[in-house]
Amino acid sequence: MNGVVEAGQAPSTGPGRPASPRRWLPWLLAGTVAWAVLLAALTWTSVRDDPPTVREQRTLTEAGPVVDRAVGELFAAAGDTAVPTPPEVERGCRVTPFAEGATLTRGVDVFVPVGSERELLERVADRLPGSWRAGVRVTSDDGPRLRADAGEFVTVSGRVDADGRVRLTADTGCRPVGDGYVAPAVGADGGQAEALAGALRALGAPAGPAPALLGAPCPAGGAVRTARAAAVAAPASPAAVLAPVAGVPLLDTAHAYAYRRGDVVVVADLSGDSVVVSATTGCAA
Repeated sequence: MNGVVEAGQAPSTGPGRPASPRRWLPWLLAGTVAWAVLLAALTWTSVRDDPPTVREQRTLTEAGPVVDRAVGELFAAAGDTAVPTPPEVERGCRVTPFAEGATLTRGVDVFVPVGSERELLERVADRLPGSWRAGVRVTSDDGPRLRADAGEFVTVSGRVDADGRVRLTADTGCRPVGDGYVAPAVGADGGQAEALAGALRALGAPAGPAPALLGAPCPAGGAVRTARAAAVAAPASPAAVLAPVAGVPLLDTAHAYAYRRGDVVVVADLSGDSVVVSATTGCAA
């Protein structure tokens, strides 16, 4: 035949000719669907079982207990003259260009003699869990700064806030809000309210609103419990009027006055034009 095809006769495809693409189309579609199903299953498993790899995978609701535990660790490391500060939730940050979030910050103020702020930061860093990789760095611009990682993308920091006062903080960074932050419940006051009332009477403060109650879990069990009064007018010499109820003070400086009443430590912040008094039962040694 010499390779000649007679008219009206379809040529043979031969062994070297590829099959029509249409024959592969069903297999291609089936493979694509199978791959999509497998990818979805792997993604679901990862979200369910794997730890988060970015901050945006944990809501403020989920991060709140981590911050609370970090505050307990900071309080236990800081010592007697530490005072937890009220939690702050700041909304309006952007988790993504299309999603709004919020940041939770909790703090601990520590009052010390002027000049010992860096020593306090270094002592706190040494007492924090080793997994936090805490350290203090000193720069000419910012002075001593503590940095640590409490896990779950919660950052811990510390700095000199004013003469004789160090501020330690734990914050979440911008997160999806979820159901919001719920502060730890504060149980029976254990004497904080009574000690606070005695200090306020000595300062001549009129009856005011109920004190704010703050709490945080201690590392070894139990909880920090603080009753914190609103600012009251400062007498001419707050330390002098507090001395009769204080006995031997734990701290007596121009910026703060602290003393112990049983298991409760009373701290009067004298750094402003008014006095803020807190009464705290801390973590067991």
